[in-house]
Amino acid sequence: MAASNHGVIATFDTAADIFHAAEKVRDAGFKNWDCITPCPVHGLDGAMGVRRSKVPRFSFIGGVIGFFTGMSLIWWTGAVDYPLIVGGKPLFSPMFAFPVAYELTILFTAFATIGGMFFLNNLPMHYHPVLKTDHIVRGLDDKFLIVIEATDPKFDAAETKAMLESIGGSEVTEIES
Repeated sequence: MAASNHGVIATFDTAADIFHAAEKVRDAGFKNWDCITPCPVHGLDGAMGVRRSKVPRFSFIGGVIGFFTGMSLIWWTGAVDYPLIVGGKPLFSPMFAFPVAYELTILFTAFATIGGMFFLNNLPMHYHPVLKTDHIVRGLDDKFLIVIEATDPKFDAAETKAMLESIGGSEVTEIES
């Protein structure tokens, strides 16, 4: 059975090379691609056109749900399920519900953050086709890599290889799935 094509990978020698190559790949209109570097490259996210993460949205929604769950829990137990008047105090007061709501806000925020991160990163993904290439060892040591995936709308194996070679990529090869 023939292996399907996952994409194309190219090697670059320096951080400056991959930075400028990332700008050119971004300007060419590719959407499903990534850079693999052995060290952080300042400004590479901007050169790639990476937008802000959506994980904080999950965190905020989880926190709001946690807060209202805590308030609702204390309201239900104090005013509906088991109303008990002690010293003329009200059946529900946000002052007494705050510790429970605060803790549930933190708990639900943590769960929503982790769940959102797993969802947005397609985890758990125990294997990625890029790990099968010989390039990955050098990409984690002293080389810089750009991977353009075949799922990209603009992907054409021959044209993508030619474009990566024209922007300075060496050892441009296809990745099998």
